[in-house]
Amino acid sequence: MPLLTKHEYQSIAAALPLPSNAFINGASRPAASGKRFDTSNPATGAVLSSIAACDARDVDFAVEKAREAFDAGVWRGLHPGERKQTLIKLAKLVKRHARELAVMESLDSGKPISDCELIDVPEFVHTLIWHAEAIDKLYDQTAPVGNDTMAMVVREPIGVVAAVLPWNFPLLMLAWKMAPALAAGCSVIVKPAEQTSLTALRIAELAGEAGIPAGVFNVVTGDGPSVGEPLGRHPDIDMVSFTGSTETGRRFLHYAADSNLKQVVLEMGGKNPCIVMDDAVHLDRVADQVCNGAFWNMGENCSAASRLIVHADIKDALLQRVLERLREWRLGDPLDPTTRLGAMIDAEHFAKVTGYLKQATHPIAGGQTHGGTHIEPTLVEVDRGDALAREEIFGPLLSVITVDSFDEAIAVANDTQYGLAASLFTSSVKRAMRGARAIQAGTVTVNCFGEGDITTPFGGYKQSGFGGRDNSLHAHDQYTELKTIWLDLSDDDLEGSVD
Repeated sequence: MPLLTKHEYQSIAAALPLPSNAFINGASRPAASGKRFDTSNPATGAVLSSIAACDARDVDFAVEKAREAFDAGVWRGLHPGERKQTLIKLAKLVKRHARELAVMESLDSGKPISDCELIDVPEFVHTLIWHAEAIDKLYDQTAPVGNDTMAMVVREPIGVVAAVLPWNFPLLMLAWKMAPALAAGCSVIVKPAEQTSLTALRIAELAGEAGIPAGVFNVVTGDGPSVGEPLGRHPDIDMVSFTGSTETGRRFLHYAADSNLKQVVLEMGGKNPCIVMDDAVHLDRVADQVCNGAFWNMGENCSAASRLIVHADIKDALLQRVLERLREWRLGDPLDPTTRLGAMIDAEHFAKVTGYLKQATHPIAGGQTHGGTHIEPTLVEVDRGDALAREEIFGPLLSVITVDSFDEAIAVANDTQYGLAASLFTSSVKRAMRGARAIQAGTVTVNCFGEGDITTPFGGYKQSGFGGRDNSLHAHDQYTELKTIWLDLSDDDLEGSVD
């Protein structure tokens, strides 16, 4: 779909009905306590909706209904082709409501409308369809055990899954978790970030319309202590999939250890290196990729290329091109399709990022803030041991580190507690392969910034990930249990039997 004008998007936003209640057991419901919290537009501070502030009672009810649906087999017991068609129907409904969802996402998260409309919503649809199509194409196995036995290795849905989402990509992270979990036959309880609950609630309504049975897909809204922790500790939840900070991810491991040892999959923080070697070619294109990696989604991206590790021989030439491109990263109203940098998610996060800006002792460009909501794309020169080079900032701040050799670049890239993603720019195939192998990260892109696509697994090394991967067929593994079925076929058992 072609983008609209700012005025047209504002008109849609003004007339857009916004959800306000949790979605449990196929119905929109207020919190058991009757409490609510406000979700606000990060760009203006205006209250968008008053959302149900759920707590442990609502979690218990959602888990009870999810378990009942799972045990009854209303979803997992369907023929795989039926589950596939239902998810495809949901994808079609989302596509039909794409513009509404894009505007809702932009209002709630501060993301530029162009990203919401051209990336987030289409990728949601694509992810849902991709995993739906995999449902009847994933085969079980038999093991090579000889003629006297048969050994089957089969997948079964793990059960009740809690999906705990971040605020930076509300729709996309929802798709990454709900699509393979529902494809596997699980019941799902989603806890969206309290800052960005609206699109998850709207998707839940569309899921019911598509024919996903009551109790199979639920959205419980609220904060971490009131909803996230009860989900993590609940003895009848079989698995938690979490995307967010490393600090919070650690808590879910504790919750699992303290309760039923539920499976936990974590996709967490990153301080991702972008290495540009002295033999990199087409520096104009490299500069485009560097800026996109650092500033896309306001730098509120766990795989943001926030450390530019550049060889001294080309540093000046590259930085000149990067500085020229900063003018293209226009700040403004997220509903303006010409805006490339929207608002920080909330005042607390704005304060965190600006606190890092104050630590910059060698600024190169940017660093200005606007209206207590927006931050200019910023370049700072740092030493490898500085906080700006080691800590995840989650804002539009690119730390520049100078190196003199390939080996030094790899050493600096790996000098971090994180290992989510990395980029390497070089014209040498040998360097590219050596570097890609040596860098400790779950995804390494060569001569581009990116995260792969739906066909490739996404997750991290070290403190960036735990327990599994999102995307690709590997994502299905975490939502299923493997079972071995062993049959004795020996002739001895047949002697004396009566047909």
